[in-house]
Amino acid sequence: MARRRDPASHPLLLGGLVLVFVLQAFTESRLKTPVFDEPAHIGAGLSYFATREFRVNMQHPPLLKEIGALPLVLIGTRFPISQRDWAAIGDQPSPFLQWQLGHDVIFGNDPDRVMTWSRMPFILMSILLGALLVAWGRRLLGATAATGALLLYLFDPTIVAHGFLVATDVGFAAFAVLFFFALWHYLNHRSAKRLLLCGGALGLVLASKFSAVFLLPVAGLLLIGGTRWIPAAVPMRPSTLVDPYASENGGQRLVWCVYALLAMGAVAALVIWSTYFFARDPFLYIKGMRLINADHDPSYWAYMGGRFKPRFLTYYLVAYLLKEPLPAIILAVVGSWALFRKGASATMDRAFLLLPPACLFLVYSFYSHNLGFRYMIPALPFLHLTGGAGLAFLLKEGGFARRAAATVLCLWTVLAGTAIYPDHLSYFNETACLLTDPGKIGLDGGTACGPLWLDDSNVDWGQAMKQLQTWLRAHPPRQTLRLGYFGSIRPENFGIEAISVGVDDLQRPPSPGTYALSAHIVARATGLLRQQYGDGPGNWLLHARPAAIVGHAYYIYEIPEARVGEDRAGPGGIAQ
Repeated sequence: MARRRDPASHPLLLGGLVLVFVLQAFTESRLKTPVFDEPAHIGAGLSYFATREFRVNMQHPPLLKEIGALPLVLIGTRFPISQRDWAAIGDQPSPFLQWQLGHDVIFGNDPDRVMTWSRMPFILMSILLGALLVAWGRRLLGATAATGALLLYLFDPTIVAHGFLVATDVGFAAFAVLFFFALWHYLNHRSAKRLLLCGGALGLVLASKFSAVFLLPVAGLLLIGGTRWIPAAVPMRPSTLVDPYASENGGQRLVWCVYALLAMGAVAALVIWSTYFFARDPFLYIKGMRLINADHDPSYWAYMGGRFKPRFLTYYLVAYLLKEPLPAIILAVVGSWALFRKGASATMDRAFLLLPPACLFLVYSFYSHNLGFRYMIPALPFLHLTGGAGLAFLLKEGGFARRAAATVLCLWTVLAGTAIYPDHLSYFNETACLLTDPGKIGLDGGTACGPLWLDDSNVDWGQAMKQLQTWLRAHPPRQTLRLGYFGSIRPENFGIEAISVGVDDLQRPPSPGTYALSAHIVARATGLLRQQYGDGPGNWLLHARPAAIVGHAYYIYEIPEARVGEDRAGPGGIAQ
């Protein structure tokens, strides 16, 4: 008798979810301009192929930059620096070279073609990550939980927003899940082949971002934990490199676990070296690691909730509670509880689900600069799996009320992941406005209140220049255009000629003109004005009502000549 297929794993359902993601990610990738980091990554990646040398953007490993640049090599994208000029640059180029090089690669060729092709592998990588969640989730938690995890993942606005960018976060997430899936599979079915696969996957995750080294202790803990979780298969059999858990002797198991981790590390080292094209200097990875945050300005303080500090220890917790859709948070909490019910899951399975995101959360909270929720992207797939477990619990182990709640949470997830289109990067959930201005809650959640809480890539990362260009063509400024831009490309490339304004310029009464201000600049300027004037009239930006909001990223203010220093409230609207 044929085995009945679980409806949750039906190919049409899974394919439909993936199709919606692809349509959103691909069309959004065509609409959005290069974000802050993309030019540096694209230019650096192409330079590696063109010169076989690693001089630019060394503070990040090369793998993901090479993945983004490979299609450009295949379509014949012109590298803008001649061999003679490259040789004259030397081995220690200016930090600004990466930005200039990226700009010249993009705009010295067809910019739309360059961005489309360089972003394509990252869309495919995002789909691969979704496939890994389904494959691993089925084995860990069952088909319903796996499909629930896929739903939470594919409709997560942060994943959609970053899933096509030539950046490190989603790639790091994909290879992290691949590694821990491979490690889990190895612990359950030990063989030389699976040991080698673990080493290869470890090499990929380490070659995607330097902060992946913090996952090594997690891998070690999981391997050592196996000495308690995995029984000896055959009595009196000695432990080996391939099977550290063969022996019943705890000491042997522990020693061979260490050897197994070292073997994985040796394979990983070869993979990492290959991403440097087997360069003569085998220590390029170590040298790059020493340059982490080399381009960070220590005088730049983080912003959160109207305050500025060098670092907020609660930054990533607050960002998660504000940026992640509420149904995903609710399901993750339910899933965490469900996993610890008696007999619900094995201790080893829970460890694989919970230790990696916990490690990343702690590491980034204590050591990273507070530059955006994107740093937590590698933790999200594990939380999506946990949320999938919560969804399965509500659907399978409860009555009508629980199933109804599960249905509402699923529909809410879909709404959160589609209603914000095409501006997923700026998404905030309803909590952002619930605590400040509930009247602004809309189909896009609490995105309208986002700049009151966070700045940087949480609200605008330079992605909306095309949308601003379109809006300005439809609404030509009648006054001098003043642009507060946050990004690394030149607005002139999009035909936007304006007087540049920054956060400091907005600390005094504004000059007449049409202001197009990045949400990042609005956030920081409002926070600084609040330090001086509180919520009083001196904080003019807090009380000024924008004439329009373009792409959820640019706030348009009209400051007429006759009303300088007065209340500047005017008609509001949202421009798409």
